[in-house]
Amino acid sequence: MTPENLATLVLTAAKSAFESADLDTGLLPQSTTVERPRNPEHGDYASTLCLQLAKKAGKPPREIAQAVAAELGAHAEIASVDVAGPGFLNITLRAEAAGVLAKTIVAEGMDYGRNDSLAGQNLNLEFVSANPVGPIHIGSVRWAAVGDALARVFAASGAQVATEYYFNDAGVQIDAFAQSLLAVARGDEVSESGYQGEYIKDVADTVLAAHPDALESADPAEIFRVHGIEVMFAQIEKSLDDFGVHFDRYFNEKDLHDRGDLTAAVETLREQDRVYEKDGATWLRTTDFGDDKDRVLIKKDGSWTYFAADCAYYRDKRARGFDRCVIMLGADHHGYVGRMKAMAACFGDDPQVNLEILIGQMVNLVRDKEPVKMSKRAGNFLTLEDLVDAVGADAARYALARYSTDSTIELDLDLWTRATNDNPVYYVQYAHARIASLLRNAKELGLDRGDDYEPALLGHVRETDLLKQLAEFPAVVAQAAALREPHRVARYAESLAAAYHRFYDACRVLPRGDEEFTPTGAARLWLVESTRVVLSNSLRMLGVSAPERML
Repeated sequence: MTPENLATLVLTAAKSAFESADLDTGLLPQSTTVERPRNPEHGDYASTLCLQLAKKAGKPPREIAQAVAAELGAHAEIASVDVAGPGFLNITLRAEAAGVLAKTIVAEGMDYGRNDSLAGQNLNLEFVSANPVGPIHIGSVRWAAVGDALARVFAASGAQVATEYYFNDAGVQIDAFAQSLLAVARGDEVSESGYQGEYIKDVADTVLAAHPDALESADPAEIFRVHGIEVMFAQIEKSLDDFGVHFDRYFNEKDLHDRGDLTAAVETLREQDRVYEKDGATWLRTTDFGDDKDRVLIKKDGSWTYFAADCAYYRDKRARGFDRCVIMLGADHHGYVGRMKAMAACFGDDPQVNLEILIGQMVNLVRDKEPVKMSKRAGNFLTLEDLVDAVGADAARYALARYSTDSTIELDLDLWTRATNDNPVYYVQYAHARIASLLRNAKELGLDRGDDYEPALLGHVRETDLLKQLAEFPAVVAQAAALREPHRVARYAESLAAAYHRFYDACRVLPRGDEEFTPTGAARLWLVESTRVVLSNSLRMLGVSAPERML
């Protein structure tokens, strides 16, 4: 039985108790939850529903709790219900009710953990979105890992989600990139304001190989700009692809300009009476919705601002049918939130519903307790390739997704390459590989768990602890989606791995020597396989492999 099933049972029992006492069932909530108590002696699960209902019903909470406990205790799945303190319900399940979960998990396989908490939501998730002027740097790598994991969690929670990478090929940064390529191609020094690093020479050489007459052309800077961006962006896509991050769409800002979307966005905003002219420029009245100042859309010289493109891009997403636009940004974009929220309101949208901006903190790499120096290839920052070369894609993804994005993280490269239990990704993957090895051994011995088993046989304290952990997975996924915190899945996977190791150390699964393979052993094989399924599903949501063997 999952916590969600039990919570539904508690609510049903409360409804019956209210009806028997002639109380208004309209006071009952649509849903409720149960929690695992910290002290196992207090039962398998606890509910505070009766405490929440007492004031509304005008009855002492213990009186309500006793009535609900009587109804709940009549169910075959429940071993006992104790009323504790002012009105807590402490619930203990029968062993067979808990044990049957293992078969449910094996039957559902890759679908176990999926839920409908975000059903009906159509989300656009934009992340990374680095301009194509250099390799993906370590800050954007964090968003690549977290964003991809979050997209998986959203989808597992029932949302329709589309991932998107937004980039532009115009502006000051692009101009500096083109001039840097041109300088290197000519054999000149790159200016201090330009881009440094070996990759600049690599890109310049690639452009020259494809366009050998570029330096003699009428506008060599334009050739290096256009084709340099193509080369750089192809490298970015490959880096992300090698990292296991695949976007549903790469969206170029240039398309907005070419289609006239910026003009259309301004006209839409003007229809909302949010646009005005001042000092020869066109402004958006974002201060109407809490921004610290109004924002320029069209400059005095008639050129568009980046903010105007942001407006057009947001309008485009909404026109494509997305109910909620989720954008992931680095810590240096914190000031971006207010103006974007105000912009959504200027379009007539609810910025609390239609637009969500997530801010992530920095990532620092250390080795031997010392900061890792900047990349030779990139020149002035560390890249995705640097991290993957140092620890591997699996460890990099897990490490970056394991922490709340609210916190700055320091990744110890020595830790994440160790084949020891203090390396979190190794610890979880090893648990999966250990299970796979056990299942291979069972097959070699000709042992089969059978088509069915006796769930009541899974009554050992380590078995029940493991079953409780397995039961929590769908709720963990739903919570990770609701809070935008995929690191909860990683921490859950570590707790599950720990519970499995404790179970394995206490409960023999395969017989020794001439020992008979008992029904308890068969039941434990079901539990072992269900654990493998959930570990695999957890790692998959993080974009990390679940190995059958550890090298």
